Amino acid sequence: MDYIIDILPLMLNGLKTTIWLFMVTTIVSIPLGIVVCLLRLSKIKIISVLTQIYILIMRGTPLLLQIIFIFFGLPMIGIVLNREWAAAIAFILNYGAYFAEIFRGGVNSIDTGQFEAAKVLKLPKFNTYFGIILPQVFKRVLPSLSNELITLIKDTSLVYVLGLGDILRAAKTLSNQDASLLPLFVAGVLYLIIIALLSFFLEKIEDNFEYYR
Repeated sequence: MDYIIDILPLMLNGLKTTIWLFMVTTIVSIPLGIVVCLLRLSKIKIISVLTQIYILIMRGTPLLLQIIFIFFGLPMIGIVLNREWAAAIAFILNYGAYFAEIFRGGVNSIDTGQFEAAKVLKLPKFNTYFGIILPQVFKRVLPSLSNELITLIKDTSLVYVLGLGDILRAAKTLSNQDASLLPLFVAGVLYLIIIALLSFFLEKIEDNFEYYR
């Protein structure tokens, strides 16, 4: 216990990076996913095709490669980002693409009669989507969103490639330094706690959408 108490400050310092990256990615990538989804469903061919290409690139290449490209590749064309924001942008663009496809599946699952009714009532598309369609979509896709958010928590460990100190990097450093597996065990417990709290929070959100059942 004394050893765990000694290493806990360093582990919690790594936790800050994990939580920050998770929060920034979630707050930005979910709205981005909605926008990309609507562009993907656009009847304007060029917009739809460009959106499909973006989704293909983001889903078809490893997130680790995207992080490396943004931090080490963009400076070649004059765009220089610090390590934290390079990682955040890579995560946002990557998860935005995945969320877009999740939302698209949700929109396609809505009965076409609702779109036709809104058209008959001459409701603006903005009101149709944000007032009628998207609340139902959120209810239907929440389990899929929850899975992606849980995966996001674990994917934050990829920032080690930029030298950022997250939980896992702190655990590996301590494990190598002290020749002990205990720091890795503590990291696993911290991940479990975060994911348990996140799952509880997401379940509460899902309960709030019960009226759309």
